[in-house]
Formats: sequence, C-alpha cells, structure tokens
Amino acid sequence: MASAASVLEDGSTLSKIDRLLLRLEEFMALLAGIAVFALIAMAAVSVGGRNLFNAPLPGYVDWIEQAMPLIAFLGISYVQREGGHIRMDILVGHFKGRALWAVEFVGVFLILVLMVLLVWGTWAHFQRSFDWAAPMWSRDSSIDIALPIWPSKLLAPVSFGVLCLRLVLQLWGYGRAFVLGLDQPVAVPLIQDVAEQAAAEARQLEGQE
Repeated sequence: MASAASVLEDGSTLSKIDRLLLRLEEFMALLAGIAVFALIAMAAVSVGGRNLFNAPLPGYVDWIEQAMPLIAFLGISYVQREGGHIRMDILVGHFKGRALWAVEFVGVFLILVLMVLLVWGTWAHFQRSFDWAAPMWSRDSSIDIALPIWPSKLLAPVSFGVLCLRLVLQLWGYGRAFVLGLDQPVAVPLIQDVAEQAAAEARQLEGQE
C-alpha cells in the first residue's frame, strides 16, 4: 500500500545523502522483518514440539526477549523517512509555504533533542551490561538458557543513532525549504491528500502487473 507521504529526490547533495541513508534504513527494516518471520517459525516449532513430542523449544521466551528490540527499533528511522509515524496532520495541514516548513523544522528539532537524550541513556544502559572480561562479554544474561543480553541492549542506541542522522537530514531539508521558499523540497516527507494517495497506490498496482 502506498505511503501517506512522498519523498522527492533530485541531484543535490542533500538528496544523495538521503538515498545513501535510505539503503541503510531499508536494510535495518529488512532485518526487523526477518526477526518477525523467525519468531513465527520458532513459535511453530515450539508449539509443534510441545504437542507432538512434549518437548517445546528450549529458551523460547529468552529468544523472544532478544528479538523484541529488533522488531521495535530497527525500522523506526525508515518509518520516519517515509512520514509514517503518528503526526498531527490535521493541525499541520493548515500551514502552507514557509510557515509549514518552520513548523516541521521545530517539530523535528524537538524529536532530535529527545532522541539524542535516548541515545545517551541507552548507550549507558548497554555499557552496564557489556564487559570485555566477562564470559561472552556479558554481565547479565537471560533467565532460562543464559543468553547474553548486551546485543539486544546495543540495538537501541544504534537504531536511535541512525534515526538521529535521519532527523538531521530532515532539519537540513526543512531549513533549506524555508530559506529558499521551496514548494517541493527533497529528502523530507511531503504529506499527500486522499487523491494523491489513491494515485500513488494505482501506480504501485500498475507496476506489479
């Protein structure tokens, strides 16, 4: 299904960096999808083993705990790029031109401040779990099969760091649009109305035929 926002591209430096970062974001989103598929497969193995052989998959809950950060965090930067996070479009949609870009800039800046604080906090949380001198470099582990927890804790600051890069690019895009008075800036999500969404979905369906 087509996104409710579109991101324009051109030959500018900003757009080139946007496309490079998009490759990383798409890869991370793919990993999140693979994690979801793996959890479904593990659930089938665990339930089947319990029902057929009275032997569920060992450490199933531990593996779920390890996979949850993959699912929760790896796709957030990609969704931000596509304008898929919850927004106040009813309010923001009343603005046009420079006023709209100013509002978007302020909103993204506030998100960036929050995410920088989260990167700092989650990195400190990871450091409390990681230890070069400990077995499997971990000071803590899961309850059932003793999986090291630091890899899942590391995913949070890494994912939030990539999101910070995306937010900086969007600040660049909105700031550039404000200064130059652009109608269709690149590297930022442009919210589509209902007719534009329908046209985008029709183009997607035509491309799949």
